[in-house]
Amino acid sequence: MRVLVTGGAGFIGANLCRALTVRPEVESVTVLDDLSSGDPANLADVGADLVTGSILDRDLLADLVPGATHVIHLAARPSVPRSVRDPLASHAVNATGTLHVLEACRATRPHVILASSSSVYGDRAEARKHEDLPARPLSPYGASKLAGEAYALAYASSYGLPVLPFRFFNVYGPLQPAGHAYAAVIPAFVSAALAGLPVPIHGDGRQARDFTYVGSVVDVLTDAAIRRVTSGTPLNLAFGTRVSLLHLKDALAAVLGRPVGAEFRPARAGDIRESQASARLLLDRFPGVRPVPLEEGLRLTVTWFEKTSDARNA
Repeated sequence: MRVLVTGGAGFIGANLCRALTVRPEVESVTVLDDLSSGDPANLADVGADLVTGSILDRDLLADLVPGATHVIHLAARPSVPRSVRDPLASHAVNATGTLHVLEACRATRPHVILASSSSVYGDRAEARKHEDLPARPLSPYGASKLAGEAYALAYASSYGLPVLPFRFFNVYGPLQPAGHAYAAVIPAFVSAALAGLPVPIHGDGRQARDFTYVGSVVDVLTDAAIRRVTSGTPLNLAFGTRVSLLHLKDALAAVLGRPVGAEFRPARAGDIRESQASARLLLDRFPGVRPVPLEEGLRLTVTWFEKTSDARNA
């Protein structure tokens, strides 16, 4: 296996590269990343070749893709609020960029895994979001990810490209950055709590998410690549947990062994109230995968943040 990982210097991508490079089935791992949100330090001591560049560079893709037997497409412009502020930029990377990746794959037909998002469902009333529900994204980010997965399935149908689209739900864990305006909720919570500050909660805190530890995501992606799993529909990559932000704050306090306060802020445009996956199709295809419990995942994440802070202060 020769694997090309777009966005491989980012949080999920770098964790994935760590797993791929130690697998005997994997001959090489190449990362394509424009470093807009990724960091070369995430790949330190990882046996992957980093190419700095954009998925919008069609000539670069034409050079890299023919050497790959597998393409795992994680590159994206993340964040719902960011997309609300700049929808054209989100579309350019998440929709047009994905189309460029697929077009580069059309001739040699590598196995393609790509990351979509739970945001494609919108704020539906159903308790568990299953893959047969009509997509109703509320944000430009969700719309751009829906366009990307639709293009992937269209390329599968039109050109026989072997594809597997996953819908990620609130992935968290080591290497996920904090300290910027668009930080995801768990790194924002952990960073604030370790600094002795109240955690920032947009809205009333009763909104719920299906938090998925990055190690579980990496296990599924690695197995999917090795077995060349394909699907004619997107698959949720989450396990059906429901955690409110208030419960998350309390769970973090339990891990830290001390109280954690909250700073309530206005709700953000485009955010949804409930996000909980149906895991039925995922477990049908990957029966051996098991989710990491929230408390264990938080403990691993806190430990990584503490080590990172110690290294910076050394």
